[in-house]
This record gives sequence, structure tokens and C-alpha cells, in this order.
Amino acid sequence: MFKKIEIWILYLIVFLGIPITIGFGVLVRQELIGSTKLGRVSKTALFLAEIPMNLKKIFLSNQLQVAGERFPLLDNFNGTPNSSESYLLLSRYDRDLKEGIVELVDLMNFKVLHTWNPDINKFNDSVKQSGEFKYLNRDGNNSRFLLRHPLLLKDGGLVFQDSSPLMKIDECSNLIFQNTQDRFHHSIETDIDGNIWVPSYMYPQTLPVEKVGRDIVEENGYIDDGIVKLSPNGEVLFEKSVSQIFIDNNLESLLFSSGDYRFVKDPIHLNDIQPVDFDGEYWKKGDVFLSINSQSMLILYRPLTNQIIWHGKGPFSRVHDVDILDDYRISAFHNNYKFFVNTNVVDGNNEVIIYDFNTNKYSTYLEESLVENDVRTKTNGRSQILPNGDLFIEETDFGRTLYFDSDGSLRWTHVNRADNGNVYGIGWSRILYTPESIKIVKNFLEARGKCND
Repeated sequence: MFKKIEIWILYLIVFLGIPITIGFGVLVRQELIGSTKLGRVSKTALFLAEIPMNLKKIFLSNQLQVAGERFPLLDNFNGTPNSSESYLLLSRYDRDLKEGIVELVDLMNFKVLHTWNPDINKFNDSVKQSGEFKYLNRDGNNSRFLLRHPLLLKDGGLVFQDSSPLMKIDECSNLIFQNTQDRFHHSIETDIDGNIWVPSYMYPQTLPVEKVGRDIVEENGYIDDGIVKLSPNGEVLFEKSVSQIFIDNNLESLLFSSGDYRFVKDPIHLNDIQPVDFDGEYWKKGDVFLSINSQSMLILYRPLTNQIIWHGKGPFSRVHDVDILDDYRISAFHNNYKFFVNTNVVDGNNEVIIYDFNTNKYSTYLEESLVENDVRTKTNGRSQILPNGDLFIEETDFGRTLYFDSDGSLRWTHVNRADNGNVYGIGWSRILYTPESIKIVKNFLEARGKCND
């Protein structure tokens, strides 16, 4: 049936295959981390090496299913509802719909009051699929899109993104605006004037081409994180490259002086912008706090003067979600994620840290509660310390949300489990507890119209 192959031919194939394989590996390595690129040759080698990964992205249907099973007995909400009025904008992947949705949940009874389910594919059709949006349909279609960090505005619009254009929809999930100036990512916050602050991937990159090139993020390009301020109508009012801010404030060495002597394409990884809404001893209205994940650093930046007023590195690793607690303290969630010789792990558990500007000291908040409940998302994650001392946590990688009373006891959890028994992704849900946010919710519920299903 099969013809015999001469043994010398087999030896020749093996003999030639070894140097070809080594050479191919060298080209891929050179394109990824080498100081000297080899143009189309190394780019082509990398393209071929990434074919399996790209096929996985294209054909894997359950990419929003979380890995592993850590909570076999937990499903949906479990525990005691909140005793005071509060709500949750729960961003989650609905396995039955095979789409991302946002649910407005009353935390006093866990009832869903409203659901948003926009047609992302329809929104994508109006975006030119080139440049930074080259892979928008592949990576950001209905079945792969989470409505990340949803924000309910005073006018009843819901703002969200997912490394995508910034979108605003009405109560019936109809598109109000879609800002395509850049791809927006991670957090969405508002300031006291109602303006919206969101990180972006600035493209083309603002730094010189000879320093960072012009490849897009998905093709191993330099991630030029930007601070963006937009009006409630989606008009860009301010945008600034964080890399350029580092350069302007004599911190360029943190961008281009990696310890292992290679070009780092994600030296910033901006994941939160927290506007300052009042003057204080340590900051002014109009300042913003920045969470810089790749540097494990918190920054107080003044856009008016382009100055870094303060930056802190402390007992935390891979920081997320900086919040202002009062006129002298801030808090942040950190993953405690570290890279060791043979692995990368959460070194223990996630933590919520507090920095006191008066004493220049860091402390942890409800540390034992996070250990007891084994909170350990490698990436992402959110925290919010409420005025009464309660603590809200999102353990993003595992589809779990937790709420602790001020004494550290676990009040309730939510696990995004589907009817098939699997747990699916969540997308930076937002707890609403301030008088202003509660008023926004009530006004929304009273004013919303009837939607056509």
C-alpha cells in the first residue's frame, strides 16, 4: 500500500530538518524579543508560529468559559441580601444567549430589574475593519464581547467597551454613539462634571517610530496606553499618552530599560483612571489617579500641568482599581501575581491595600477574609471599600463576585454559572451605593420606555 522510503532519504530529511527548525525558532524569537528584527522574514516566521493560536481564537466557541472548577456548590447569588439600598450593574457572559449582557440587580433582594443586550455585530458593521480595528469582527463579535465596566449615566445611557470602540446605548440597547478614535479598555469612570475617563490604546503610537514601531497590538505592537477624557456625548476633550507622561517626568528608563535587555511592548498597562473631584492637601480637583499594572505602581497625575505629583510602589504586585477613600487615603486591588523561575502564580491571595498620605504607610484591608475565601484572580479584579466599611470584590478570572460586611464576614457571593454547570466570564461589574448613583438608578427605572423584544 505504501512505498518504502530509502533510509538515506529519511536521514537527509532529519538532518536538514534540525537546522531549519532551529533557524525558524531563531527568527520567531528575534521578532518577539530580539534587539534586531529581520524584516519580512522574521515577521513571516512569527505569523506561521501564531497560526495555531489564531485558529483557536477564531474557532474556539467557549473562550468565555472560565478555567477550572473552584465553587461546585455555588450558583448565581448565595447569601444574605444587603440591608441598605444598593444595586449592581452585573456584566456577564450569558451562555444561553451566547452573548455578553448587563443586568441591573437590586442587592436588597437579588432581583434583576433591567437587562441590556446590544447587537455588537450590528455596531461593528459601521466600523472600518482596518488598522487598529483589523480584528474587530474576529475578537469582538457578539459571542466574544463582554460589556466591560458598564456605566449608567444621568441621561439613562449605558456606556461600555471591551478593547473596542467606546459605546453608549439606551434602555433598549439601541446605539446612541460609538467613538472610534481609538480602542478603549479596562475602566470607565466619571468626574464631578459628568465627563467620562477611559484608558485607550493610542494608534498610531504617539512615540517616534524608531523607538516603538507602528505595529498594532494584536501583531505584537507597542501598547501606547492613553488617558482619555470624553464628554457625556462621546466627544474627546483630552487625550495623553502615559508613555509620553513618563518621558516628560523623567521616568523614561521605566519604559526602555528592561532588566532582561529586551524591548518591552507593554511597559505601562494602564487599567484604571480615577478622577479627583475635590481639592485637598495632597491633590487638586482635576487630577487623576492612575493604576499602572506593568510597573506595579500608583500615580497621581495633574493633566493641567502634565506633572506626576506622586507615584508609589509598595507592598503590592500587579495593581488594579485605585479608589479615593477620603482626603488623605486611597485604596487599590492588587493581584499579588508574580513571575518565578518555572511558573507565574498568585503568591498567596489577592489583597486590597490602603495608602495613607499622612503617614506615608501602606496597610491591607480585610486581608484574612480574602485568604479565608481564597480570592486569587491572576488578572483583572476589582475592589470597592464602601463608606460603612463593607467591601465589594470581583474575582474576574473565576466568574465570582463577593461582598463582605465591615467585620470581614462574607455576606453574599455571585457565581456566573450556566445551566450546563460551567462558569462563564464576568466583565468588571459596578456596585452602585452612593446617593447620586441610587438617584440615577431610580430615575432610569421611572423614565425607561417599553422595548420591543
